[in-house]
This record gives sequence, structure tokens and C-alpha cells, in this order.
Amino acid sequence: DSVVVRMIPDNRLPPRHLHAVRTGKTFAVIKWESPYDSPDQDMLYAVAVKDLVRKTDKIYKVKSRNSTVEYTIKKLEPGGKYHVIVQLGNMSKESSMKINTVPLSAPDALKIITENDHILLFWKSLALKESNFNESRGYEIHMFDSLMNITAYLGNTTENFFKVSNLKMGHNYSFSVQARCLYGGQMCGEPATLLYDELGTGKDPSAAKSGQATDVAAIVVPVLFLLLVTLGIGFVVLYMRHRRLQSSFTAFANSHYSSRLGSAIFSSGDDLGDEDDEAPMITGFSDDVPMVIA
Repeated sequence: DSVVVRMIPDNRLPPRHLHAVRTGKTFAVIKWESPYDSPDQDMLYAVAVKDLVRKTDKIYKVKSRNSTVEYTIKKLEPGGKYHVIVQLGNMSKESSMKINTVPLSAPDALKIITENDHILLFWKSLALKESNFNESRGYEIHMFDSLMNITAYLGNTTENFFKVSNLKMGHNYSFSVQARCLYGGQMCGEPATLLYDELGTGKDPSAAKSGQATDVAAIVVPVLFLLLVTLGIGFVVLYMRHRRLQSSFTAFANSHYSSRLGSAIFSSGDDLGDEDDEAPMITGFSDDVPMVIA
């Protein structure tokens, strides 16, 4: 035996399984289920968004007949904290949850340049990759001294560099730069952190000081390469001249070599230009040939 029982819908029940599907910098996608399965009519929901930082409230109305409802809350702020309440429009029991939006990214290319009595922090503008960031908001800089185990707030700036002075010899520091925090330090950007290891020398031997090291390497390496190329070309030229001189001397010596005498014959230079250069050389007289003197 069986019996079919149909439950009477109760509009005083709260929405079920409220949760966040995806959270970004300026939006959040939330999802919930109706108070009971298979609604037979449109249901009106009230979505209240409370900004826990700014202490403001916004209410949105959502109408749906689906058992599962998905809704996107827009115009949120990066790094914000929100309390979301969903209930039926007749102010029935509510379901609630908390949402933290994604903070602004950390500045890129943070580096340190060491000067005589201070250091300079440099970084790329955050507005290059964050459309929600305005340079007028600025950045704030923090420093951590590992030897003293203390963190100090150095200040803020709207520029892309910051000067740090009065560093102690032999101390190791970590510097962080982030989008300036708003409303009592509750809405901050992600920090970019860099280690400065002084090691008692007043200079930074780590990769963080790549500003000067990179610049010097960029100059020295091409100069050394040009010097090596120049030396190589010089050696080749000298070698070719030596081979050419050696070949010329060998050819000259072979052209004046006498196989009968076994040596090379060179003229003194006084005979140059004489008309009898091609006359045969008299090498001697034979005993059986009479000499006639006129």
C-alpha cells in the first residue's frame, strides 16, 4: 500500500545552501536554492549586501522560479569585506554569508638602488595592470628589521619611488610596497616584498640591488666583446701579412738561386739600369785558350 503526500509550501523557510561560486576584485557570484523544491510560481528574493568596511547597505531584488538561483553582485571594491543576506521578499527567515573580494595586485618590478647614505625603492605603476587603481590613491611602504624583529611603517607616496635613509650597518631589512590601505587599513593591496641584505658593508649584495649591477653589466659586456673582436681581427691581419711577406721572400730567393753555385746571387744595385744586364756573365778562362792583348 502507498499514499501520495504533497507538502504545503512554506514561504517562511529560508533559502538553502547559500554559498559563493566565484569572487573577483569588483564582483561576487553567489548561488542558493529555493526554500522548497520545484516552486510553482515566481519567487521574489531580497539580497542585502552590507559593506563591513564602509558601514553601508545595499538591497537587490531577484525574481526566479528556478529551484537553484545564481546572482552576481557587482560594484564591489577590491579587498573589501561584505556580509550577504538572502531571504524571501516577505521577510522570512534568512541565510547569510561573508565575502572578501580579491585585493589589488602587488606592484611589479620592485628593486633597490643603493646610494651613498640612503637607498631608493623603485617599482612599476600599478595602474598599468589594474584598471581599478588610481595613482592618486598612492602606495604605502613598510620595513621589517629581522635583527630587531620589528615592522615599521615608513610612509606613503603617489610616486613610483621612495627614499629610505638612516639604515643601520649589519641589519637585514625587508621592504614591502602595496596599494595604500583605505578606511582604517582594512582595504589594502597585495604587497610586493624585497630583501635588502646590508651585511655591514653599506651595500646590497643580493639580487635586489640589480639596478646598479645590471647597468654595469650592460656596459662592460659589450665593451669586452668589442675588444675581443678587435684583437681577433688584429691577429688575423698580422698573420696574413706575415704569410705574405714570407711568400714574397721565398719567391724572390728562388728566382735568384743558382743551382751551379749552390747559393743565391744578388746584384749590388750599381748594375741596375745598365743595358748589358742580359749579357752572359764571364765566369772564368780556360788554360788552352790564348789570351790576346791588343
